[in-house]
Amino acid sequence: MRNRRLAWAAAAVAAGALGWYAWSSAAAPEAAAVASAGAALPATSPFAPLSASASAFGDANRRARAEQLTLWQQRLARAQDTLEAYRDSTRYPYESQPSSAHSDQLYPNRPIDEDHALRTRDGKAASGVRLRTSQERVFVQGSESVRFTVSLVDEAGRTRPLRVNRAWAHELPKPNTASLFPEVPLNFNDDGTAGDAAPSDGVYSATLQPATQGFAQLLGAIRVEVDLQYRDERGMTLFDIVYTPQSPADWQGGVREALEDGSLNFYLGANVRVPGRYVVTARVDDASGQPFALLTFNDEVAAGAQAFRLSLFGKLVRDGKPAFPLTLRDVDAFLLRPDAFPDRLLMPRLAGIVHASRSYALASFADTEWSSEERSRYLAELQRDVDAARTRVDQLGRP
Repeated sequence: MRNRRLAWAAAAVAAGALGWYAWSSAAAPEAAAVASAGAALPATSPFAPLSASASAFGDANRRARAEQLTLWQQRLARAQDTLEAYRDSTRYPYESQPSSAHSDQLYPNRPIDEDHALRTRDGKAASGVRLRTSQERVFVQGSESVRFTVSLVDEAGRTRPLRVNRAWAHELPKPNTASLFPEVPLNFNDDGTAGDAAPSDGVYSATLQPATQGFAQLLGAIRVEVDLQYRDERGMTLFDIVYTPQSPADWQGGVREALEDGSLNFYLGANVRVPGRYVVTARVDDASGQPFALLTFNDEVAAGAQAFRLSLFGKLVRDGKPAFPLTLRDVDAFLLRPDAFPDRLLMPRLAGIVHASRSYALASFADTEWSSEERSRYLAELQRDVDAARTRVDQLGRP
């Protein structure tokens, strides 16, 4: 029995060995065929999809980098422009500026001319005509007077007939405040008198002197209203002034000039009755009468005899090379009243030429730019912006 089992086991092993041999012999050609086919394929074909993806990713990365470089180049240009613009605009101190930068302040005593529609009482504009108005000034002090004019022209600029039905001046009080001053009638005429320049030219004029026409004690705003008529249409126009009856300080002692620390200083003497922050503005013309500089004083001033210093900065003279002698003209000044109306108390204006300077050699003036803690701080901050942008551009520009 035992011998029979061993015989069966030996036969099973022999059969298994024979089966394995048969399978391996049959599989060998198939494996060889697969190996031969694999050898025939290109070596890189299993990795072709990954290589295309990597290439696309690289192109996108390069495009993004180029876009970033362009963006930072633009930021660098803006930062450089901002730095240079600030450096250029602050070469001179605020108190001494080229007149070209303040063309609206060069002639403060010229009349204020306006051209606008003739508005009827219902707010509509009269057809085919324009109203022309002028007033000598807005801020009025002491015994100063103001001249107002009105005229009407057609679309071709020809004067048209106009009637002034009525005109009057009155206080313009604060909101919810009653006026303490009565209305004052004004006479707009075209007969060449009482401030009218020429008779029968179609330009109607009137003059208001607050000190002698009922407003001597008024510190505040005065409004002039004019009732007009063109044919059968009636309209209105308004003028406003701000009046200071009493000056907080008076000029005295004339003007003294001195070349100090490379700049030309003008000292204007004054007797200050009311202490506080004073703002003084003057204009400087060259020898040919061309505007050259706008000078400003802005500082706290004590009561008593004082001198307002107006400084013509040396670097401005060196750069502008004006012809000497220079003239100081049209000086206006006021005491600032913070958080009040009106916001200023006017000093008497000094109209026209106030002082003519001596002649100086150009080399007498300093050639250095103005400097201050604030300017240095801003320049440093703007330079840091430029440096940061340039660093980023350099980083993105590397291969």
